[in-house]
Amino acid sequence: MAKFIVEPAVFELFPQACFAVVVAEQVDNESGSQEVADLLAAQARKLNQELGGTNVREHPHVVIWREAFRKLGLNPNRFPSSVEALARRMAKKAELPSINKIVDLVNIVSLKYLIPMGAHDREILPGDIELRFANPKDRFIPFGSQEAESVDEGEMVYVTGNEVRTRKWVWRQGEKAKVVPETKELFCPIDAFYGSTDRAAKAAQAELAAMLKEHCGAKTRQLWVDKDNPAVSLD
Repeated sequence: MAKFIVEPAVFELFPQACFAVVVAEQVDNESGSQEVADLLAAQARKLNQELGGTNVREHPHVVIWREAFRKLGLNPNRFPSSVEALARRMAKKAELPSINKIVDLVNIVSLKYLIPMGAHDREILPGDIELRFANPKDRFIPFGSQEAESVDEGEMVYVTGNEVRTRKWVWRQGEKAKVVPETKELFCPIDAFYGSTDRAAKAAQAELAAMLKEHCGAKTRQLWVDKDNPAVSLD
């Protein structure tokens, strides 16, 4: 029985960290949806209007991740969180390409609540999914590549075994985790912090689950992980 596990060391460094999780099964991601593509385009335009003319780095939902990355010893200018990268992109141009239904739905909700969200195919890498600090055996294959790149020892990573799904917490997702049209089983983490983005994460979780049911016919479950509940079953 596979689990999602956040190791204690993560909560020692970030006691306010919390994770909303959507698990989906029997997902139909092969058929296209103009409705979903239109929703993505509309949400991109909306965020562009909200962020245009502002300093994205000062948005509270971006600031919290810049602070977290600094605490990890990362320069957030060199390694922007996924949500900062998305916000910067939307501030410049109200356009995000349609990839497939799952990716589009996750992007719609991430744009709406401006929080980092992942979408992982569970069948490509079956087994437990952990958020932990990397060790020398861990390896990461970037999108579109077959060559593994080195992972800095001690960086925070989403992993299955020693296959890194996402580097530097919410910086960059890899080839081994990507959602494809054939994806049937899905793991979607929504990373947040109590006192700042936990409410947004809960709202995003409920909305994503509902949209996966509506547009992909998926059977979904909603889970919550924090320092008092650091592991949940995915099955």
